[in-house]
Amino acid sequence: QTITYAELANAAAIPNPHRIHKLTKWLESIMRSDHAAGEPLRAALVISRNRGGLPAPGFFVLCGELGLYYGALSGQRAVKFHKAAISALWEKSNT
Repeated sequence: QTITYAELANAAAIPNPHRIHKLTKWLESIMRSDHAAGEPLRAALVISRNRGGLPAPGFFVLCGELGLYYGALSGQRAVKFHKAAISALWEKSNT
């Protein structure tokens, strides 16, 4: 199941100010760790309320820096990549 940035910040009791920024910095760290370990990106489960079920643009930017994704920050290619990232998580959890 996906969760929005705000929902996760609430669940993790991340304090203001800049709680979403604090959360995204932590998620970026997790993404780097997951990638280095050859694991699926857990951060794919965190989505923006305003992007139709996609993560924030920074998710795709960092995926590009990690050599995982090359494309637009939204649109069909981003949707396809995001769905594949979530599918990889489910496949990993079923093994």
